[in-house]
Amino acid sequence: MEAFFNEWLWKEEYWLPPGISWQDTEMKEEEGRFPRPRDLLFSLPLAVAFIALRYVFERLFADPLRKLFGVEERVRIRAVPIPKLETFYTQNTRLPSQSDVLSLGKQSGLSQRKIQTWFRHRRNQDRPSRTKKFWEATWRFVFYLASFTGGLASLINTSWFWDPSECWRDYPKQPVADAHYWYYMLEMSFYLSLLLCVSVDVKRKEQVIHHIATIFLIGFSYCANFVRVGTLVMLLHDSSDFILESGKMFHYAGWSWLCDPMFIVFALVFMLTRLVVFPCRVIHTTLVLSMDFFQPFFGYYFFNALLLVLQALHVFWAYLILRMIWKFAFMGKVERDERSDEESEADDDEEEEQEEESSWEQKKGTMNSKLASLADNCVLNNLTNQRSISRRPKAR
Repeated sequence: MEAFFNEWLWKEEYWLPPGISWQDTEMKEEEGRFPRPRDLLFSLPLAVAFIALRYVFERLFADPLRKLFGVEERVRIRAVPIPKLETFYTQNTRLPSQSDVLSLGKQSGLSQRKIQTWFRHRRNQDRPSRTKKFWEATWRFVFYLASFTGGLASLINTSWFWDPSECWRDYPKQPVADAHYWYYMLEMSFYLSLLLCVSVDVKRKEQVIHHIATIFLIGFSYCANFVRVGTLVMLLHDSSDFILESGKMFHYAGWSWLCDPMFIVFALVFMLTRLVVFPCRVIHTTLVLSMDFFQPFFGYYFFNALLLVLQALHVFWAYLILRMIWKFAFMGKVERDERSDEESEADDDEEEEQEEESSWEQKKGTMNSKLASLADNCVLNNLTNQRSISRRPKAR
């Protein structure tokens, strides 16, 4: 097995520029640490430790914070058990088309409105609770804030932080500082833990693609010793992520007076770091400036391909953010996080509220009509009694 990896996977032309061998990258102990692929194996048990730490964190820290913020659960109407509809919901789709509704109506004998209402209530049952969302946002906020603070402290005095071309000075024989090694291990372990928990976490658009691209980007950049560029990429992402998660916390708490300004700050930081600094400094460095130090090889193309995938996701998210800003400018508030749930919980909740209000209005109208009828009867009875009394002969 080791011979197979050495012959096919760890070919020098895949990982190193032309004319450089693995022997050229060997360092003495006093020269520093050279990144080795086997170092990444440590991220697996560390990811499991992150999952365990998150479980404890959410219950011992995030939940008391939720109560302090006043985050309350919304009472949701549970769908009445109907076997035919439940089978269709679990085996076919959660969002039936009009033809599906007509077919289900014939099978169950229910009206179209009742079927649509049942599916809306059923979807609401499966949606994550506000408590779970707040826990997750708090966990990510703490990690991203700690990661950004630690990463900035470890990079502020480096030459490539101020001059990206220094990322390629003496490449590939560049020692990795202990702080940057742990920066890599913690980031990769964190995203591995998110990928392992993707089935139970709050579902978001494109999150699986993002996690996989990030893990491959971190892992490959470490093996190819693109660590200097990798640290800049991670720092740029962490700089806006902790602002986004703090805004989500305020949103779940109902603090719109603080959530909306926080979203504006996040949008500005995101646009600056992801659409200006990232392509103009990082991608320009990896695509153009690196050519002054070595000839292109497989690692060069693959690494830049991953960066371009990441940039495509940035453009997609920027579109969602701009759409939210448009709503904010013309509606006066940020309605919801476009990257959060796959389906619009707000829309279904509003329909549910309207349904509750209409049902209450109907009940109130029925009650008022009954009271009015009762009052009319009482008046008629009184008038009848008065007339019967007046018609009686006076007693002598």
